[in-house]
Amino acid sequence: MRGVLSFLSGAALGLVVGASLAILLAPSSGNELRKQMQERAERIQLEVREAAEARRQELEQQLETLRAPRKT
Repeated sequence: MRGVLSFLSGAALGLVVGASLAILLAPSSGNELRKQMQERAERIQLEVREAAEARRQELEQQLETLRAPRKT
């Protein structure tokens, strides 16, 4: 769980820093810049969802392993 939270906080921080730098340094117009920022935000959102889903599946498999009766 700690790793997921670290990933999410890193992704959020990266989004804020990237957006700030893009606004300050972008040679694009306002409309183009907003579109690019929206696309990047959507991409990051998708990556976070995929990472969370992969971690959930991983944890479910571990739980199944722990719940399975042990052979003695």
